[in-house]
Amino acid sequence: MTMPLSKPVSAASWIYHVLQIVACAALGLLAVYSSGVDLVDPKLHRALGFGLALIVAVGVSRTRRSNTPTGFLSAGIQNIVDLVIVAAGLWSIASFYFVQVEMEEALYEVTDRDTWPAVAGLVVFLFLCRRLWGWGLFVVGSLAVLYLLFGEGLPGMLAHSGFSLREVTESLWYNTNKGVFGSITNIVLSTVFIFIIFGTLLEGTGAGKTLLKFAFLLTRKTRGGPAHAAILSSSMFGTMSGSTVANIVGTGTFTIPMIKSRGFTPTFAAGIEATASSGGQIMPPIMGAAALVMADLTGVGYLNVILAALFPALFYYFSLFCAVTVESRRQNIEVAPLTTDDTITRVDLINSVMFVGPILVVIGTLISGLSTSAAGFYAVLVLLSLCLVNPEVRRDPMRVWRSFLKGAQSGATLLIAIAAIGILVGSLDSTGLGLKLANVIATIRGESLFSALLVAMFGALVLGMGMPTLPAYLIIILVMGPAIQELGLSMLTAHMFVFYYGVASSLTPPVAIAAYAAAPIAGANPLTTSLMSFRLGMAKFVIPFVFAFYPTVLIVEQFSLLPFVWIVIRTCFCIWLFSSALSAYDRGRLSIPEIALRLVCAFVLLMSDPFFQIPAIVVGLTLIIFHWRRHPQSQKLV
Repeated sequence: MTMPLSKPVSAASWIYHVLQIVACAALGLLAVYSSGVDLVDPKLHRALGFGLALIVAVGVSRTRRSNTPTGFLSAGIQNIVDLVIVAAGLWSIASFYFVQVEMEEALYEVTDRDTWPAVAGLVVFLFLCRRLWGWGLFVVGSLAVLYLLFGEGLPGMLAHSGFSLREVTESLWYNTNKGVFGSITNIVLSTVFIFIIFGTLLEGTGAGKTLLKFAFLLTRKTRGGPAHAAILSSSMFGTMSGSTVANIVGTGTFTIPMIKSRGFTPTFAAGIEATASSGGQIMPPIMGAAALVMADLTGVGYLNVILAALFPALFYYFSLFCAVTVESRRQNIEVAPLTTDDTITRVDLINSVMFVGPILVVIGTLISGLSTSAAGFYAVLVLLSLCLVNPEVRRDPMRVWRSFLKGAQSGATLLIAIAAIGILVGSLDSTGLGLKLANVIATIRGESLFSALLVAMFGALVLGMGMPTLPAYLIIILVMGPAIQELGLSMLTAHMFVFYYGVASSLTPPVAIAAYAAAPIAGANPLTTSLMSFRLGMAKFVIPFVFAFYPTVLIVEQFSLLPFVWIVIRTCFCIWLFSSALSAYDRGRLSIPEIALRLVCAFVLLMSDPFFQIPAIVVGLTLIIFHWRRHPQSQKLV
């Protein structure tokens, strides 16, 4: 999302435009202050955060509406609707704050008089959620409210004890542990927000462009060239940007045309950028801010989370490198020399400190024992001091301020999504539906962990479709988390499992938002691009099963060196067999029996019994050796 900098055309638009900029600035400064200067009273912090986010959200939705007019309401009526939304939203937020003050000073019970501002708040934030994030989150939040109100008469496990309207508002609005102003909102405001600002500043100060050039340099001698560069740059840029779509737009506008010019099809160019950009969310050290949330929810510590995420992410990117290598062989694409624009200049070397310095500061700050929010604060300070080395920033210093506002705007729109997540949290917690679902999955699985994880996988993919990564992960872990932990997995493994499928849902047809964002840049068909990205990113569907059955891959749990090395070797071999089989190509075209045998070997390789592992390795190696003998021509490996 970008800051609406075009001139408004009416007095009302001017007012909302100014209010939006002021609210963005205040929200950004609040994030900086609370993360590194001093703590803010929790109830005031949440009330201020949502109040400012409300104003920003209305401004953003007005800008979108002016860019894509519907013609359904006149401008005057739309202005009145927006004014009512702001007034009702601020009224409801003020009610939350004053009720919390009363609760601190005396034994205060939520009354019927407090119910109506809370109802107004729920309606306003769900309405804004629909405006900004589409129907998916709106439907989730609305069903959660309706379930509390009318779920008493539902059949079977869906039935609950019943809630009055006052009890619903008490659970969803006036509760600081769950609901709209609950613990997840606190995590986003106190920890995630500063990293969102950091990511947009990193992009806006020119660090992303320099990062891309380094990726081209490192992959200049590979067949895939710009396709491999897209994978490398997206993994580094995506971990900091926090948005799959922003990653695609930020790097794809450069990489996709170059991938096409190398000889790859438009569908493949868009598909590889979509899969690489979505993978940025699983790449340490920041993982698009999800690592910060996961650390808070699991209590295992941020450094443990990023260490656990390292090898699964490397497996995923290895699978993408393999896919590009196989595709470049299939299309007979050769290595091409660097152009002048691809070469690293002295300015690029100087600019590289803009992303190296802050990342080192984040890691160093955490190792020294400071909080994750403090790490984000110091990273922002270091980036602001280092960005002056970029000549483009010195020529246009206001780009830093625009990036700061853009980051605050992204955080504000995320808060609107978090409101819907909070409603779901309150509903699940109040009714105990999550625990009931856990019992159902336990019944379905019988004695098979694999079948239970399959059920959890499909549930996670459905719940995450069409949603941004962080909201998707939160919804999935809230609904599926208790059920997966009942399977005997640790809390961290359960969170990692559902997080991967939250990310994978952005590649899963029919709602493959990553593919739909990349397709227009490449001039490709969105549906065929979604199918291509689904095939290229298939490893993301397998890797969670690897660390679920072999927790040693996560390093921080049950680590043992020899089993770790053994599963790493088998997984890499599995990925190569898998990639070549799905592409129907290795050094030459694969026959249908060869494809089938490679797929079988790939899956059997991951079975826990050595009785199956060793024969699978032997058969897999035999297939490769015979295939290479039939196609003896010398070819570069990558």
